[in-house]
Amino acid sequence: MTATFFHRFAAVIILAWLSLGLAACAGFVKGGDNRHNIPLSPGVVKALHAMGSSPGEGMVIRIFKKEAQLEVWKRTSSGQYGLFKTYEICAFSGDLGPKFREGDYQSPEGFYTITPGLMNPKSAYFLAFNTGFPNKFDRANGRTGSNLMVHGDCKSVGCYAMTDGGMAEIYGLARETFKGGNPSFQVQIYPFRMTSASLAQFASNQHLGFWRNIKEGYDLFDLNKVPPAWDVCENRYIFNAMATGPLDAAAACPPTAPDAQVAAREAADDQALANAHSVITKQAATDAAIKERGAAVSGFFSNIGSVFTGGQQAPAPTAVATPAQ
Repeated sequence: MTATFFHRFAAVIILAWLSLGLAACAGFVKGGDNRHNIPLSPGVVKALHAMGSSPGEGMVIRIFKKEAQLEVWKRTSSGQYGLFKTYEICAFSGDLGPKFREGDYQSPEGFYTITPGLMNPKSAYFLAFNTGFPNKFDRANGRTGSNLMVHGDCKSVGCYAMTDGGMAEIYGLARETFKGGNPSFQVQIYPFRMTSASLAQFASNQHLGFWRNIKEGYDLFDLNKVPPAWDVCENRYIFNAMATGPLDAAAACPPTAPDAQVAAREAADDQALANAHSVITKQAATDAAIKERGAAVSGFFSNIGSVFTGGQQAPAPTAVATPAQ
């Protein structure tokens, strides 16, 4: 009876743990908490004005997993976006690479559009906004998951967790952006800063094709300082497509506006990856040669041993009894 009780108790604990994992970062606080309406500090407003922006201007968020950083960019009077502030990420779940399925504890990567309906002012994790995963790309590729947030409380189950102070500021900036008449803002999530050198470090990674796809969006924003319009076709991201209206995620992709600077970066990526693959191939050949020589040497000495033992293995040494002390 005692064993049965403990088995049932363990089952309850496991189910509770699984439900927490599957729920990701869902949860709401009760009552009339007003933390989501706390005004931006005078220092933040002053810093925005100093860069030629204001709380109501458009914004873009970029997230980098490897560097554990979240950037907030704001539209300036020039029409381009400038980096306002970089926040340290407390925690995220999983490894470098996109999220594939519910419960895999991976934090997502890709391009996401945040609307007011995705804001979560009553989150159990201080404050939060939902990334909108799965987006059009994720759904087209059969990826599943829910409640993937950027939130406070410094804890992560598939989400990007910030300090409460950092999240309060990020949430306030998003709130004021919506108040300024912007219907949405873009969140770009990357495994690392997308340089040719960083791609080359992961030349053999299974996610390289996906990363090269989203790097096009990274390059467009990095070079032009304007968030690229994104959509999905051929089950991949497309940026600044020359088309009117939404695309069929599985249909052929339309042309895109050419960008000479992005094309130059893609050529540099190709060269860096070709060099990396060359090094990988040479190293593999060297390792194979060393292994082959080792096998040949081992075989040589094995044959020599056979000569001295008449083709038989040498008998194992006989243990000698030690006199009792």
